Amino acid sequence: MNVEHLINASWGPGSGTRTTTVLNPASGEPVTTVPVASDADVSAAVKAARDAAPGWARTAPAARAAALHAAANAVEAAADELARLMNAEMGKPTGDARDSIGAGVGTLRQYAELGPVHRGRALAGNDEAIDLMAYAPRGVVAAVTPWNDPVAVSCGLLGAALVTGNTVIYKPSERTPATGWRLTQLLAPHFPARVLSLLHGDGPVGAALAAAEVDVVAHVGSTATGRSIAAACARTGAKALLENGGSDPLVVDADVDPEWAAQQAALGAFANSGQICVAVERIYVHRDVAEPFLAALGAEARRWTIGPLVDTRLRDAVHAQVSDAVAAGARVLAGGEVPTGPGAYYPPTVLAGCTDAMAVVREETFGPVAPVVTVDSFDEALARAADSPYGLAATVLTGKMSHAQRAWRELPVGTVKVNAVFGGAPGGAAHPRRGSGQGFGYGPELLDELTVTKAVHLEAPPTGW
Repeated sequence: MNVEHLINASWGPGSGTRTTTVLNPASGEPVTTVPVASDADVSAAVKAARDAAPGWARTAPAARAAALHAAANAVEAAADELARLMNAEMGKPTGDARDSIGAGVGTLRQYAELGPVHRGRALAGNDEAIDLMAYAPRGVVAAVTPWNDPVAVSCGLLGAALVTGNTVIYKPSERTPATGWRLTQLLAPHFPARVLSLLHGDGPVGAALAAAEVDVVAHVGSTATGRSIAAACARTGAKALLENGGSDPLVVDADVDPEWAAQQAALGAFANSGQICVAVERIYVHRDVAEPFLAALGAEARRWTIGPLVDTRLRDAVHAQVSDAVAAGARVLAGGEVPTGPGAYYPPTVLAGCTDAMAVVREETFGPVAPVVTVDSFDEALARAADSPYGLAATVLTGKMSHAQRAWRELPVGTVKVNAVFGGAPGGAAHPRRGSGQGFGYGPELLDELTVTKAVHLEAPPTGW
């Protein structure tokens, strides 16, 4: 399959001379040949988006919302096709992929409803004047999106940016280019020419886009890339909107059912083969329930069937963390070995006897690994869960309301979940902390991030003019 860029309302291979090839992570077979955008392609896409920005900004909010509703319908109709592409490029089982695409469609529709009523407010001035706060689009948004949930995440950033009147240059991950290409084919016809552009490429293309004359760089991905984008935005004056990596803790209190806690831990650590931004990446279990919890978690791991990791490069990095932990004294209760045969498969893995000094606990793993640290008290668990360079999310399993209250107040993360590793009402939003990013990346507040607010004071001219 050969994909193309969308630059200045035209599909084509661009002017670059490089290409990359995506391999199916289950079989190792080639899936997609991808043209890599040149610097000239980046400049042309930015100019086209800049030229289209004034007209799209003047478009009535209701018309922008209608376009986004129509785009959502198109994505929904092509869900099976998109699911097959996701499966081929990054290994997500097609059923799970369809669920993820459904979430993306729901997000597009949510922003289509929220866009026309995005808030402004009147101010209390004097009777001879009108004072108000009004919002306007920021201008040109560069959306750099990840491979692990390529449709749902992209729908969030693209939908919010487009409905608020911004033009968008979309760069999907180089690991899922065909998915991004097909998504753009579905979205673009519902918007005026040059409002949505598409560029393919790897890190240097993302760096060139972040350094270009754009107004926002919205990125979901690794902490290292996010920090590079933040540095580029500091030089250009663009706004950096970042959801970066995490190493999310799970605290298992002394009073919980260890088998239920193990089910929650397995879900958090092994879903999507551990390739979720808010996956459970380190577990602190109270000594009173540690033994039955570990036995139950090992049994859960052996029951789970998961898809491959996105590629062998990630699989090798995950296994290196596991091997280093074992060399430092961790015990393998399940998994922990690279399977024979084709593909980037790695088994659900449980490690006991871990310490905070191990990379598998300290760093982001992004694979199906559950490292367990045994603690002597809830206070110790909370303190060690908080001691991290990341601050994306955390989960606490406890039967004590006082412990739940302490957890959500004291943990320095954007999202705290009590007694459920996943879930939450639609429309929620949070600020990631520390190395996990900055700004609201979802929810109604994302519309605020992608707009600017103006204070306006209107007076009538003096009489006699």
